[in-house]
Order: sequence, then structure tokens, then C-alpha cells
Amino acid sequence: MSVSTNKKPMNAKKIMEMKGKAPIVCLAAYTTPIAKIADQHCDLILVGDSVGMVLHGLPSTQGVSVEMMVMHGQAVRRGADHALVVVDMPFGSYESSPEQAFETAAYIMKETDCTAIKLEGGAHMAQTIDFLTSRGIPVMAHVGLTPQSVKGIGGYAVQGRGEDHQRVLDDAKAVQDAGAFCVVLEMVTEELANAATALLDIPTIGIGASNQCDGQVLVVDDMLGMFQDFKPKFVKRFAELGIDAQAAIQTYAKDVRSRAFPGADHVYADKK
Repeated sequence: MSVSTNKKPMNAKKIMEMKGKAPIVCLAAYTTPIAKIADQHCDLILVGDSVGMVLHGLPSTQGVSVEMMVMHGQAVRRGADHALVVVDMPFGSYESSPEQAFETAAYIMKETDCTAIKLEGGAHMAQTIDFLTSRGIPVMAHVGLTPQSVKGIGGYAVQGRGEDHQRVLDDAKAVQDAGAFCVVLEMVTEELANAATALLDIPTIGIGASNQCDGQVLVVDDMLGMFQDFKPKFVKRFAELGIDAQAAIQTYAKDVRSRAFPGADHVYADKK
């Protein structure tokens, strides 16, 4: 189903054991070719519902379906032998009850062969996390900025400032106590991220948080520079593939229009 590596597969227990040791490397990815590359370097690959915005052009993550997550989860799993593959549960697929969450999580895991699922929310999702983990489903939690509920929290704003600091800490503690094996801290203050990392016994995975978190995650398309019009403060571009792709496509179009492509090296002759 996937490419062969010399590394043993990661699991939730191994990720938890990395707490306070080697930083956990995580990328959000959605396709087999990228998963094959990420699998050589990452401990964890997240199939995020950000796929809706990154690959499908949706205005937010709220339009993402379970079937969309399954399709991309299958694609990533085909490319990953070593990294732990986590698939997001999309908006509306788990919030109404723990039972709904279990049905969605079980379906996603069966269809994708992923190792864990991720859901958003703090203390109010603790009962659901406990319900899932007590039934053998590893859960990656997500607190701070939660994109699925961005309309209800006033937009993409930094969380954990002022009086909000303790709320986010309480959320992080609640998801740990409910059984999550790690927690994403998104767009929170550096001070809060450091406090949460010191407080928790499970790993913290930062995105727009702190380099003192137990791990880091970025969307692969963001860190590769695929989008020239989107660069939040927390994204470091490790390449500018968008610029390279634009130049390559421009050259291709020019060569086609001038009939320079295909050339002699790219066509087939009759056998003599």
C-alpha cells in the first residue's frame, strides 16, 4: 500500500514518549507524492481539513466533508510507512455526541488505515475524547485557535492573551486528562505555549506558538511557498515553489505557442 522504509512505524505511544526529548516533526499533507517525501523526515503527518482551502479552494474548513478527508487520508497513507498518519474529523461530523464522533472516527480509520484522528475543541470536547480513547481510538486534540469554529470566535485572532490565558490552559489540561496523546496549540501567545508545554505530560505541537513546544506543524504548501498571497506570521517559507512553478508554466506556454515544444527529443519516429 505504501513505500518501504527502514524505519519502524510510529504510533501514539512513541509520540508520547518523545515528550521533552527530540522535537516532534509534523507536516500537514494531502497527497501521495508529498507523503512519500514527508515520510522520510517526519514523525507525524497530519491530513488536515485545511485541504479544503489549500487544494479545493474553499473559503474555510467548514465545507470539508468526511468523504473528502477519507480520499486524502487514503492518498497520504499510500505514501507513508514510518510517520504516524492522523486524519482530521471535519466540521459537523463529531460535535453532536460522543456516539457520532465514534461512528465518524471508526469509519475514517477503517477506510484510510490511519493511526489516529484529530478533533478541535477543549474542555467541552473532553467527554467525547474520553469516549473515543476508551474505545481504542487515539486522539490528537487541538486547542487555541480552532479554524472550524472561527466564525464563532471572531476570526483568525491570536488566542490566550489576558484573561483568555487560563481558559486555553484549562482546555489543554482537559483534553490531556480525557486521554488525548498530544495536543496542537494554534496561534497562541509564546508565553501560553511555554506554560502549556511545562504543564502537560503529553506533547504539545505548535503552529504559531513557540519553539519550546514539543513539536511543530506547518501546512506543507505554506512552507514550500506555493501561495504568494498567503503568508501568516507563523509560516516560514523553506522554498518558493510557487514562483518556480509560475516561471516553469510560463516557459511551457511560450514553448508550445512557438512550437519549440515538443522537440525532436520528445517525439517518436517510425522504426527503420
